[in-house]
Parts: sequence; C-alpha cells; structure tokens
Amino acid sequence: MDIPSSPDLAQRLASLKARIAASAIQSGRAPSAVELVAVSKTHPAEAIQAVLAAGQFVFGENRVQEAQAKFPALRETFPQLQLHLIGGLQTNKARDAVRLADCIESLDRPRLADAIADAIQSLGRTPRLLVQVNVGDEPQKSGIPTAEADAFIEACQNRFGAALAGLMCIPPADGDPVPHFIWLANRARTHGLAVVSMGMSADFELAIAHGATHVRVGSALFGSRPQPPAA
Repeated sequence: MDIPSSPDLAQRLASLKARIAASAIQSGRAPSAVELVAVSKTHPAEAIQAVLAAGQFVFGENRVQEAQAKFPALRETFPQLQLHLIGGLQTNKARDAVRLADCIESLDRPRLADAIADAIQSLGRTPRLLVQVNVGDEPQKSGIPTAEADAFIEACQNRFGAALAGLMCIPPADGDPVPHFIWLANRARTHGLAVVSMGMSADFELAIAHGATHVRVGSALFGSRPQPPAA
C-alpha cells in the first residue's frame, strides 16, 4: 500500500481545513463551529500518525475491530485523540464500542440502544451518542427510518440525557443531498440537539451551508481507500 508522505498529508489537511473554514464563514458561522472528523477507515496507523502530528485529533472509523487494532497505541502518544465510530454497529460490539469510542455516531435502533445502555452501566463510561437517520429510507442502509425518527430521538434523549448529542446521516449516493441535509438540521433543531454530522468528501461544503457541525471526510485527506486484491 502506498502511504502519502507526511508533508503531503499535512498539506492536504491544511487545504481541507481552509475549505471548511471558508464554507463556515460563507454560511455565517465561525470556522470553529464546524469540526472535521478525519475518516481513517482502511488506512494504516502510520498515515493516521502523520495527520495527528499535523494537528488533526478527531478521527472516524467504521469497524470496531479495526479501530481496536490502531487507536489504543496512538492514544499513548496523542492523548487528545478523539475517536468516532461511524459505521453500522452490531449489538454484540456495543460493549467494545463504549469502551473504545469517544462518540458513537450510528445509534439507529432500540436493540442497539439497549446494548449501549447496558455497556455504559457495566463499564462506567459514557461516550457521546448520535442517532443515525436513514434520510433516504433506503432498505440497504443503516439508520432509523424517517417516519420513526422523532419518537426514537425522544426515547434516546429520555434514556441517555445529555450524552445524546445530535444526529447523523448519509444521504443517498444518487441525487441531490441538500433536501436531506435540510431535513436533518431541522430535526436536530426541533429536538434541541447541537450536533449535526453530515457531509463527506464530495459534498461537505454543501452540508456546511445547510447546518453541518461535523463533516466526515476521508478520501479528500487520505486519498482513495485501498482496494482488495482481485480474486
């Protein structure tokens, strides 16, 4: 696997943060109002370490097992590191997720809420939680359906209190993401939630324009994800 050099990664990070800041200012907000979550899934610890050294401390991973293999050692050198789990989470991984993550962005069903609550009680550790909404109501995607979102958000607020920090979405790949961004930001406001996690490499500037507080960017920083070898 080709790993971009540390100077290349530092330059990409600076460019990306400049774009985020410009988008925030254009939407009438301070640059500090939008947090970059650097999506490091499938990228090696060496690349993450280079980005950490350049001043980025918030990262997103899809899989608990992969995050477990990379981040505990990185935390020893960079204790300010923050790990977000952004992929669909199996209930049997909830305990590991609560132990490892600073934020779980993929709370999307009552059974997972039960598993996370049990893990919080037994471990005595409470990460921040975001409800993931399936804004396109796509059957193949994780996320609470839009018709069930309000009731689920309210139930999670009652159960987790301030730990339920906001909402997350991944709009359909085809079509205009803006109506989905508007919908999610409106739902967050309705429920008094401060965090709106939406927007990725191809559309984060649109997401910021429509209320994103967190953008999850991977390929624009780390480059294309490694492809599995051909069969």
